[in-house]
Amino acid sequence: MKALLMHRDRDFDVDGDLPWNEHALTQDLELEVLCRAMSNGDPFLFDIARRALLSSVSADVATVLYRQGILKDCQRHPGVVRELYGIAVEAIERARKRSFGIFSHFPSTILHESIELLQAFIELLRRLRAIAEAQAAGCQSEGLRALFAMFESELADDYLARIETHLKELKFRGGVLISAELGHGNQGVNYVLRKAGGKPGWVKRLLGRGPPSYTFYLADGDEAGVRTLSELRDRGINLVANAVAQSADHITSFFEMLRAELAFYIGCLNLEGVLASKGARTCLPRPEPAGERKLRFHGLCDVCLALSMKEAVVSNAAQLDGKSIAIVTGANQGGKSSFLRSVGLAQLMMQSGMFVGAQSFTGELCTALFTHYRREEDATMKSGKLDEELARMSEIADHLVPNAMLLCNESLAATNEREGSEIARQIISAMLERRVKVFFVTHLYEFAHGLFEKGMESTVFLRAERQHDGRRTFRMVEGEPLETSYGRDLYEKVFGVEVAGGEPAQGPRSLRAGAADEPDLRNDET
Repeated sequence: MKALLMHRDRDFDVDGDLPWNEHALTQDLELEVLCRAMSNGDPFLFDIARRALLSSVSADVATVLYRQGILKDCQRHPGVVRELYGIAVEAIERARKRSFGIFSHFPSTILHESIELLQAFIELLRRLRAIAEAQAAGCQSEGLRALFAMFESELADDYLARIETHLKELKFRGGVLISAELGHGNQGVNYVLRKAGGKPGWVKRLLGRGPPSYTFYLADGDEAGVRTLSELRDRGINLVANAVAQSADHITSFFEMLRAELAFYIGCLNLEGVLASKGARTCLPRPEPAGERKLRFHGLCDVCLALSMKEAVVSNAAQLDGKSIAIVTGANQGGKSSFLRSVGLAQLMMQSGMFVGAQSFTGELCTALFTHYRREEDATMKSGKLDEELARMSEIADHLVPNAMLLCNESLAATNEREGSEIARQIISAMLERRVKVFFVTHLYEFAHGLFEKGMESTVFLRAERQHDGRRTFRMVEGEPLETSYGRDLYEKVFGVEVAGGEPAQGPRSLRAGAADEPDLRNDET
């Protein structure tokens, strides 16, 4: 039996390799915040959510739509899904309690524990079939309908009753009938378990003659004799014990996979509940094949920010169909980093088959997702910040594939304007040749404005909106890159000192160096 709730034709790989840049994605997109909301404190749900998100870059449109269909059923019938999950958890817990431990090499112990476990499983399998019979008509998704059809066809009453009969026979309450042959040195070989004949009636037992037999009796306290008979019995039932144990393992594996695949949808339901309590909108996105250059959304928000904030967060709308490069500039503390994270999170959530934090979302799938965010200074001083940034960009280049997506947040801010702009231009040119979609948040005016003057149709320029009085709306609007990032606004807000005529040319040294305890006027720290 297979659950097939994550893929049409195979199990979800809970032990598969994750992307080489899993740590960078987790850190830059704050995936731990998202997974904690999905897990509701359950470590197993956390792990499954993380794996489903990080492994989603291998999904295709058919897989995404397949999972979306199941998720819709889960949203319509959350109680049913949670009951199925609870049965799977109960089955796994029963299997753990009946682990054989130090006695696992005794066939008699293996057989006894396997029989007890299978009898417990039969009860749970009947409950699965009962749910299927009651709920199958209300399900519309291909995945759940196939699962319930399997329960109804393979877990019929007569089949389960036949299993129970066999399990009762395997308890050998009337003793064990074994045949054997004599080998070299009169050693017993070829032990075979035989099926005993039916028990004769009382008249036949009273008047009839039984088959010839030889009986011997063990003296009280004959431990060696008891051990010898036990070994003979174990040799006879060894094959049966292994077969029953394998059957128990097979059903246990099914419940483990059912639990793992349902865990993803339980996590989605948990997340949906938390986001709804915070007033955040969600929708099932429309996936497009990789390479179509489709991306448009309305009401897109940073889900992780919404989970961390008490009040509602600002959302964005954009029409980016046909665009390969998005250059994001504008005021410091204007929401650029949050916008970039919202795009990355929506991409992973869409490709994993989840809903996204938006009112509507249509986007192409990507074949890989990379992030290149600004990092803290190397405390060991083994390399400068620019060297470290270039090393990470080189590593990304080694793993590039067509139709991947790259999110850059303040990349190359560790060097001067001219040098950083030139390196950024070369990176963008290489990404276009490789058909990689790029979102680039930057304060490098020379770089951004140089691209703007080229007027390439594949490039869109977004700007963090700032009102005339200096207030940030935290929305992205299309617009030409500006030469200023309005660091003056932050300077005056922090120090209460008005600066006339533009950006402060000379501030405290800690501001020019971007000290950790004071705001960096150059960069966006949303």
